[in-house]
Amino acid sequence: MMYSSRRKPVLYFKEDRRFLWKKCTVLKLFGLCMVLALGSLLWLQLSCSADLNQALLADGPPHQSCPSERQAATVDDSSWGPHKMAVIIPFRERFEELLIFVPYMHAFLNKKKIRHKILVINQVDHLRFNRASLINVGYMESGNDTDYIAMHDVDLLPQNEALDYGFPEEGPFHVASPELHPLYHYKTYVGGILLLTKKHFQMCNGMSNRFWGWGREDDEFFRRLRTAELQLFRPKGITTGYKTFRHIHDPAWRKRDQKRIAAQKQEQFKIDPEGGLTNLRYKVESRQELMISGAPCTVISTSLECDISQTPWCQFS
Repeated sequence: MMYSSRRKPVLYFKEDRRFLWKKCTVLKLFGLCMVLALGSLLWLQLSCSADLNQALLADGPPHQSCPSERQAATVDDSSWGPHKMAVIIPFRERFEELLIFVPYMHAFLNKKKIRHKILVINQVDHLRFNRASLINVGYMESGNDTDYIAMHDVDLLPQNEALDYGFPEEGPFHVASPELHPLYHYKTYVGGILLLTKKHFQMCNGMSNRFWGWGREDDEFFRRLRTAELQLFRPKGITTGYKTFRHIHDPAWRKRDQKRIAAQKQEQFKIDPEGGLTNLRYKVESRQELMISGAPCTVISTSLECDISQTPWCQFS
C-alpha cells in the first residue's frame, strides 16, 4: 500500500503494539494465501485423477489419467508398439456426440496401449454431407507419424475391451462387423469402424467422392476392397453380440440426409472406377488442437468442392 509523505511518520511514532499487530496481520494473510494455494493444487490433482468417463458414460473405461501421464506413457513405454493410428471422424454439427466420443475413445485406446491421434474432419461448406470425401481428407491430412487409419463414426462407442484396434497388417479389419453392429447386419457391410493400413487405403484409391447425402459409400468401398484383392477380416470370439457397441445417435431429433435427387438414385449403385484420392478437391479452412475433458484431438475444418456437371446432387434441391 502506498502512503503519502504526511502519513509516514505515524508508523514510527505509534506504540509498538500496533506495529506488531500489523505485522502479525500480514503474516496471517500470507499464511491464509498459502493454505488456499495448497488447497487448489490438491483439488486439481484429485479432479485430474478422477474417473472421467463416469461423468460421461456410466459404462466407460474405469480410469482416465492426467495428460502428462498419458504422454509420458505413450512416448517412453515400448510395450505400446511401433504403430500409430489416425482415428478419422467425418463430422458436421454433432457436437454433443463429439464431447462424449473423444474422451471415451482416448481412454479406451490408452487402456489397450494403442498409439493414436484423433482427427475430426469438420465439413464447413454449404454442400450436402459427404462422409467418404471427409475420410479421404483425413487420410491426406493424417501426417507421416501414423501408419494406419480407423474410419470411425462419431456415434459408435466400443463397449467390449476385447475388440482389436491394433495394426491390421494382414488386411482391412472391420471392427463393427455385421454380427456386432447394433443396426446394420448385412454381410457386405463395412461401415461404422474399419481399420486399414495406409498402404491398403492407397491401393483402393481411397473412397468415392460421388456420395453426397447419407449412405451407400460403404457398399461401394466394399467393392473397392475386392477389386484391390484385399482380404477383409472381422472380430472373432466376441460374445457380446449387438451390445458390443453403444450407438449414441438419436434419429428423432437429428435426422440424416437420406434424400435421393434425380440421377443419384441410379448412380448410387454403380462402381466409381476412377474417383477417389486422385480427384479429391478440398480446402483446409483451419486446424485447431483441442482438449475435450483432458483428451486431445485435432479439428480440421474443411470445405469440399463439387463438380456439379458430374454430381449435381451435391447441392440441396
